[in-house]
Amino acid sequence: MGLRNPRWNLNSPKILFYVLGLYCLCPISLQAQLIPKKDSTAIVSFADKFVFKLNIDTQTDTYLFQDRLGGPDFRLAPNNNYSLFLSLDYQFIGMSLGFSPTFFSGNKDDDLKGESSFTDFRFRAAIGQWVQGFQYAKIKGYYVENTGDYLPDWVEGQDPYIQLNNLSNTKFGMSTSYVFNPNFSFRNVLYQTEWQKKSAGSFIPTLFYSYDIFDVALENFESDERSVPIRLSLGYYYTLVINENWFIAPHIAPSLGVRFSWDTTILEGNTVKENNTYFTRNLEGGLQLGYASRRVIFGAGFVFDVNWYDENTTETIENNKIYALVYVGYRIKAPKFLTKAYRKIEEKLGLQEIIDNN
Repeated sequence: MGLRNPRWNLNSPKILFYVLGLYCLCPISLQAQLIPKKDSTAIVSFADKFVFKLNIDTQTDTYLFQDRLGGPDFRLAPNNNYSLFLSLDYQFIGMSLGFSPTFFSGNKDDDLKGESSFTDFRFRAAIGQWVQGFQYAKIKGYYVENTGDYLPDWVEGQDPYIQLNNLSNTKFGMSTSYVFNPNFSFRNVLYQTEWQKKSAGSFIPTLFYSYDIFDVALENFESDERSVPIRLSLGYYYTLVINENWFIAPHIAPSLGVRFSWDTTILEGNTVKENNTYFTRNLEGGLQLGYASRRVIFGAGFVFDVNWYDENTTETIENNKIYALVYVGYRIKAPKFLTKAYRKIEEKLGLQEIIDNN
């Protein structure tokens, strides 16, 4: 990655990862049988309504570098303890905008941790049992969480952390998912554009692919890494419906992939270029508790997303996203002129049967 290359003892995560991988692979052949039509009593669609949602979470994009030979850890994190997402969904498309507002007290430690910026824009389309996602995300400004390992006289809460204000991470990402069980509502769990009224689960394989830019500029050092990570996630989601309105939704999704990297490093005027290919592993999962009705939706959850790869025989890089979230949303009827315009476009393009046949 151009900054520093470390190593983490991955024995426990690896064991968990491979066990879960085998767990997901075995039943897929059963799900691949002829799938019945969706039960209209199991899922209620609100595609014809505007769905507004507000989401607050504690998501941070942290990196862990560790050397197997015994060197100190190198832990990077942005100064964004809270993020706010606003989303709008209508029919089969939706979008959301995420940012890190300064009115949250946890985002105001600029004197100690430096200034960070966060932008996350997502667009999605759900057609039949397919869900396609697009994402643009950028984080700029990181600090070294374990500054005390590098500055012996450093005092936590009093002295500033080592700051990398010009370090930025940009992602242009896409994902393609397929829901095997038509009686399971993926949209209820992720976007709340449907209402799951009967308990159900489904295997949902997802292909993630993106173009990432990771760069930093210091006084005598510059690094610019461009990479294309591709991975296949074999996820299983389940929604347990309680008294029709309340639900509990756990999920687990191990994945494997490759990461193609092109890195340019400039140190004191000397330029070094490297091209590498890495084998990546990822484990993502979580638990959500939610309430759904015809108009009001709200809930809370916990999510973990751990991605790691070996940069060489002695060094490993790990990217962690472990966070809690709360959300609240409201469904309102779309204006008649918009509904009519949408129906005309839908008829001309012949999308009606494809979109509704979930």
